[in-house]
Amino acid sequence: MRKKTLAIMCSAVMVMGALAGCGSSSTETTAATTAAETTAADITAADTTAEETAAEETEAETEAAADLSGSISMVGSTSMEKFANALSEVFMEKYPNVTVQAEFVGSGAGIEAVTNGSADIGNSSRNLTDEEKANGIAENIVAIDGIAVVVDPANTVADLTKQQLTDIYSGTVTNWSEVGGSDSPIVVVGREAGSGTRSAFEEILGLEDACAYSSELDSTGAVMARVASTPGAIGYVSLDVLDDTVKALNLEGTEPTAENIKAGSYFLSRPFVMATNGEISEQNELVQALFDFVYSDEGDAVIETVGLISTR
Repeated sequence: MRKKTLAIMCSAVMVMGALAGCGSSSTETTAATTAAETTAADITAADTTAEETAAEETEAETEAAADLSGSISMVGSTSMEKFANALSEVFMEKYPNVTVQAEFVGSGAGIEAVTNGSADIGNSSRNLTDEEKANGIAENIVAIDGIAVVVDPANTVADLTKQQLTDIYSGTVTNWSEVGGSDSPIVVVGREAGSGTRSAFEEILGLEDACAYSSELDSTGAVMARVASTPGAIGYVSLDVLDDTVKALNLEGTEPTAENIKAGSYFLSRPFVMATNGEISEQNELVQALFDFVYSDEGDAVIETVGLISTR
């Protein structure tokens, strides 16, 4: 801002010189000088006011951070672990007197915990059921996540249609050769009952409680490890945990990316929910502050950093 002020003052001096060079009267020159000085003074005053306002806002934020203290408990989805940990870390940096404790035991357990009052927030990687909502639990969607279908790195199949994926998980198709791969059995890996990822995956495919699993594992990490180490295995995991230990398949010719999920062209996606017992406005000031953070530009940055899609 001060550079801008100096530039304007210099321009004013140049104008004065031009007027003098054109034979302007001393009265005209004096008037031009006075106008330039007045403009510069006004801009300097505006700069000072803006700087003072910014300083006051920073001071107010610092005081608010100092005043906020206590702990927040989150329980739920293992798929939300990466996001929840990143959110907790950044939030506690902003509010150093607040502790955020997160436990990852599955979406169903998270909703149960917030319902019975043993947790402030229940993390769920699926939409809430009508019964859960009827119990007064509020569905606060904070991000959108894609579900990636993964196979072991040596698998030659690169793409599946929705019908092929449905047939594999229903047990109708049992050999990779039936979907363009090698002649080898398909090992169907999934999550345990109560998993938000499983619920969302089965609901999207219309296979609620009808999947022919070879293994039902209790965490996202366990699915990744089993698929990576098992020839012929197929599994599903949260998009944000993908790494090079597994191979992610395209679905209906579409790559599992945040951009494609935003565009609506990748069909396996689900919400990340931070559920509360009652509306956010009914929660204590710590929980309200956390949601204010989540639904801010700072929160969006955390969401994007872990590969999720903001709802704003």
